[in-house]
Amino acid sequence: MSSTTPTPRPRKFGGTPAQIRSATKFYKVFAYATGVMLLLLVAEMVLKYFWQLELFVGGELLDGAANTIGMLNRAEISGGVNISLMILIVHGWMYVVYLFADFRLWSLMRWPFSRFITIALGGVIPFLSFFTERTVHAEVDAELAAHPKAAKRY
Repeated sequence: MSSTTPTPRPRKFGGTPAQIRSATKFYKVFAYATGVMLLLLVAEMVLKYFWQLELFVGGELLDGAANTIGMLNRAEISGGVNISLMILIVHGWMYVVYLFADFRLWSLMRWPFSRFITIALGGVIPFLSFFTERTVHAEVDAELAAHPKAAKRY
């Protein structure tokens, strides 16, 4: 009796190699940007919750002196721009764009959903986005090189 092994299905991508490389570059930019903003956010949270200090630009101190820029307790200043709050907001929106970049790359590569989740965690855990980006970039390059004639999904 002979056993016949089914022929493996050809690898299919969700887009052309050019689209995948473009998605990889977009992901790389936002992986680094989100990683840097996350590190700033962690530093800001440490200052805020351990020493009750926030970064303010402008405003007026309680003694009437003008503030140019400084790490102050929120109760010591009126007015001004709270840069610590800006870091929170910017990181939040950058993470949304990072998730979009993750989704775009994930859907073009046709990876399993668990891969999407592991890449998404890169923007939540400090320093992980830098390592995740490097491994994802290497995997994309390896898969594109291994399957040069991979058919598009549609």
